[in-house]
Formats: sequence, C-alpha cells, structure tokens
Amino acid sequence: MLCRDGGVKREAPFVERSLEMSTIQAALDRKETPTPGDLYLSLELSDKNWKLTFGDGGGVVSRHTVAAGGQARLADCIIRAGKRFKTPARAQVHSCYEAGRDGWWLHRWLIELGVDSIVVDAASIEVNRRARRAKTDRLDGDKLLTMLIRHHRGEHVWSVLREPTRDQEDERREHREFERLTHERTAHLSRIGSLLVLHFVPGNKMERVFSRSVAARRR
Repeated sequence: MLCRDGGVKREAPFVERSLEMSTIQAALDRKETPTPGDLYLSLELSDKNWKLTFGDGGGVVSRHTVAAGGQARLADCIIRAGKRFKTPARAQVHSCYEAGRDGWWLHRWLIELGVDSIVVDAASIEVNRRARRAKTDRLDGDKLLTMLIRHHRGEHVWSVLREPTRDQEDERREHREFERLTHERTAHLSRIGSLLVLHFVPGNKMERVFSRSVAARRR
C-alpha cells in the first residue's frame, strides 16, 4: 500500500500474525482430515468372540462378530465392509486392538494381510472406566473406532505399543508365567495356613506330614 509521501506502508503486525495463524490453522485442518476412502477397523477381543466395528470416518459404522481365532472370517468381513463403504481398490485399511493375552500374532497376521495395524496400551485409552456406564462391546468398539480415526487425524489419544521380536515375546511370556505361578503358590500357602489354624493343626506338623508324603511318592 502506498503512503502519501510515495513510500510503501507495511501491514500492521497483528495483521501479519493473523495471516500466519490462518495459514497454520489451514495446515492443521488438512492434517486432521482423514484420507478419503480409507477403512477403519477396531477389534474387541475375547476368549470366545471377536467384535469388529468398521467405519470410514463419516459417522456410519458396521458391526460384525466372529469366533475367536477366525482369521478367514475376519478377512471376509474386511472385504465385505470395503464393498459396503465403497472404498477404492487401493484404499488403506487401518485397524487397532488393545494389548492383552492375545499377544502379537494377530497384529503380525494383519500386517501380512496388508492392514495398517496398531496395538494400543489399554491403560492409556482416555475413558473413565470407573464411571457408571454400560460396559458393552458395542460401546467399547465404537469408542476404539472413534479414537482410531482421531489417531490417524494426528491427535494424541493413546499410546501405541512397539512390536517386540518373537524372542522378546517368548521371554516376556516366561516371565509372566513365572509371576503367575508365584502368585498361585502364595495363594495356596495362605489358604492352607488358614485351614490349619481353623482345625488347630500346627503348621510345622503339617509340613512334616506333607514332606513325608512327597518323599514316599518319589520312591
């Protein structure tokens, strides 16, 4: 802009800052927009069934239930969901599930299938589990799906776990099994001690009887 004396008038500092903030906000808006056509899947795993919740980020969801360990059925549900949401052939499928007893074999299988799979730390999920609400698979599946979409928009909503090697996973499994057996041993000893006190049997006497019984069985 020209001044009366022929010089150039600079924009006010607050105008420049406003333009800069608008540019940054526009970039953030573009980052938080899900990739059009991508498919999102959350899995709720249990011993008997897997609850699958599909969505494309548009608010409509599709729910399926498959038997635990049903890999062929899971793959079929992914294909059917892609057809229902009319996702392009080259669309990326994103999935998530909470870390638990199932370990990492399902994650590795999904990766081999071409799915962008992540395993999240259950303790990091932003939900008040003490709140009085219906604890159902549908609510949890929908919640996980929403957070998965937000995660791919660039929001920090949970902690994504790093996949261990197979050797590391075996070592952790042995350590967890040892801890479980130690806790069981402590619980059994406490239960036996309570029974001894209840029937007025000295603990050292029962220990001698038990030791003799074990020694006899070993012969």
